[in-house]
Parts: sequence; structure tokens; C-alpha cells
Amino acid sequence: MTSSKKPSNTTLSRDDLYAIAETSGKQVWFEVDKYYDIDRLNAKEKDKVTIDKILLIKEKDKVSIGKPYIKNAKIELEVVSHKRDKKIIVYKMRPKKKTRRKMGHRQELTRFMVKSISNGTPKKSSTTEVKKKSTSPKASNP
Repeated sequence: MTSSKKPSNTTLSRDDLYAIAETSGKQVWFEVDKYYDIDRLNAKEKDKVTIDKILLIKEKDKVSIGKPYIKNAKIELEVVSHKRDKKIIVYKMRPKKKTRRKMGHRQELTRFMVKSISNGTPKKSSTTEVKKKSTSPKASNP
């Protein structure tokens, strides 16, 4: 028999932190420290870009779902490079006619590296201050 050990909980694994966000008309599954190719955006290399249309965030055992988006949540991305996708050939032909048309298309892409995913909920601090209104009697006009 072989014994299996559970990985230590010091680092977040694939199932601990991820987000699903809407960008370029598509829904993309984002994880921290991973590369993603998205439709070309007007940004220079090494620029920071934030996405605020977050549909879902999962942190360890907590899942946050937006209606339709999660308020104050954001994903911070860094532009790595701009590139072009592989060529797609579009060939149109009408049978029994001498009509043929061949076209190609290469999609412009931007490669991003996900730097951080934040839920937007402020973390509870250990000391909370409660401010109360002081009630002082009003001075009457003489």
C-alpha cells in the first residue's frame, strides 16, 4: 500500500483562488500567476490593466457570485506582449458554378499575466472604532 499525503495549506492551489470575468465579450476563467491571450487592447507592454466585470470569485471555501457583477472586485493584469493568433482560412464555394472565394484572418491578441484577484470586501480589522454622536443640549435663544 502506498500512503498519500495532502499538500500543505501554505500556498493556494488551483481550487483555492480563481475568478470568472467578462472581457472582450467572452467569459474567461482567471487564476493568479497564469498567462492568458485576450483580444487586442490599447495598452503598452508592462502596463497594468484592471478588469472590474467580475462574475464569480472563489476563495478557499467561499464563493461570491455577482448580480450580474461583484461590486468593488477587480483583477489586476500586466501586459506581457502583443501577438497574432494562427491564420484561419475561410473558403466559400457555390456548387456547379465557377464561384470560389478564399480569405484568411489572423486575430490580434494581447498576452496578459494575472497579478492579483481581489474580492472588494474590506478585511475586518482587529480594532474597530465606533463613533457615537454626542448629544448636547441646545442653547436656547434669549
